[in-house]
Amino acid sequence: MATDGKKIIDGDTAHDTYWGIMDLYDSGAEIQIIINEFPLEQPEYFDDFDNEIYVTSCGLAYWELGIMTSERIELIKEVISKDACVNEWTSYSEKEGKSRRTVLKRYLNKIEKPNEKIRKRKKYRKITNFIFNENSVLTFQLSNGEYAVTCCVKIDQYRGSCNYWLVPITLKSTTKPTISEIIESEILGRTIGSGFSREQTQASQPGIEKIWNYLGGKPNFCFGFAVQAVEHKDLLNFKNRFKKIGELEIIEGLKKIGSIGGEDSFERYDETYSDLDNQIKVFGYQKYPIRIIINE
Repeated sequence: MATDGKKIIDGDTAHDTYWGIMDLYDSGAEIQIIINEFPLEQPEYFDDFDNEIYVTSCGLAYWELGIMTSERIELIKEVISKDACVNEWTSYSEKEGKSRRTVLKRYLNKIEKPNEKIRKRKKYRKITNFIFNENSVLTFQLSNGEYAVTCCVKIDQYRGSCNYWLVPITLKSTTKPTISEIIESEILGRTIGSGFSREQTQASQPGIEKIWNYLGGKPNFCFGFAVQAVEHKDLLNFKNRFKKIGELEIIEGLKKIGSIGGEDSFERYDETYSDLDNQIKVFGYQKYPIRIIINE
């Protein structure tokens, strides 16, 4: 409930459904494959609330792609008629319940009419000339003169957006640090609870056993880095503030997000790294020896 809003595309389930369909469509998948992957009628679902979120978001995508039919509209109406979302939000306040009902009314008015402008497949431009590469270790000087360190653990391109996943390394120095010093330092991340067995968790994230062994006992969790993402277009404006001093061979399976924030200026990096200890405390980051997240 906490991740869903009252709009049709306004929460995790809705986003995953709608954009899952659009990503398949933009990648060139045939319509029947899309329908097979995202059938409007779910054979199984968690509850009526979850089903309404899924069906309405799926239905919107169907309508935009020009594959809505009268039978599908009737199915959507049947799901909406149960008032699962309206009742849920009404339990919080009458205003929220009425808001969802209004959204659904507009939604039905929209999909009941033929779509006169079928969505075209989109082609997203991919960046090939990267500013830094994955695994690059970068140092930069803070406003107080100290050197700070970050690592580009991954470059993520999605729907035309290219983001560098920069992760703080705890080392600070009055002189330009070396890669040998950095390897003996720590990097920030956090654990993520797993609802699967240890064997399943390990299969889904190869390399997690190195972190388990470091902590000892028989833990069962996933791992993700404390990512500060910066878009390619923004990094171009302050790329010269960073100097590459080497690379870390980070275990590929560990390149997941534990938390993520966006930065768009060098001033934001300076602010974050100048007060890194407080950032760690406030956001609950954990320090991990770099040696356990790299291949050696």
